[in-house]
Amino acid sequence: MRVITGTAKGRRLKTLPGLDVRPTIEGVKEAIFSIIQFEIEDAVVLDLFSGSGQLGIEALSRGAKKVVFVDNAAESVKIIKDNLKHTGLEANAVVCNMANNAFLRSTKEKFDIAILDPPYNHKLIHKSMPQLVEKMSESGIIICEHEKETDLPERFGDFAISKIYRHGRVTLTAYRKYEEIKEASTEAETENTPPKTDNKES
Repeated sequence: MRVITGTAKGRRLKTLPGLDVRPTIEGVKEAIFSIIQFEIEDAVVLDLFSGSGQLGIEALSRGAKKVVFVDNAAESVKIIKDNLKHTGLEANAVVCNMANNAFLRSTKEKFDIAILDPPYNHKLIHKSMPQLVEKMSESGIIICEHEKETDLPERFGDFAISKIYRHGRVTLTAYRKYEEIKEASTEAETENTPPKTDNKES
């Protein structure tokens, strides 16, 4: 497991062994950052269910202003801190050892990007999203990584599914503000509408 690109490109990262730890594979990580590539610079990012911290570290390497890592396992938090030190990115990181719902209830931060990669089969995305959407900025985007069999609701509060990306057995579901999606759709329709022509004979 390594950092793909940016200031820490190529740095190897530690991870925890065990069935409960499922690091995002490199192809899926590349897909996540392709989705947010034009939004990552100077963004405030939340890496929820951080695990090894590789997704948040990738965001910092690519120019995020700040990343908040949240994981309730002390072993994961130690690995995150070790990886941040190894990559030299700890200055712009905050690491929280607490349950995700407790964090979302207590934080005053507003996030531009949130990445959720929880353990599969635990409905943790469904449980976290209602609180998370309240912590997002107006132009925020939420990326959820989950197994393809998991169906997520079309909407959580003001956020709606903007796009679904499939990578083998893994699915990435992106949420944005519903009004932003509607506005983008209207603009696209306007751009694709051919101009009216005057067919009157002169």
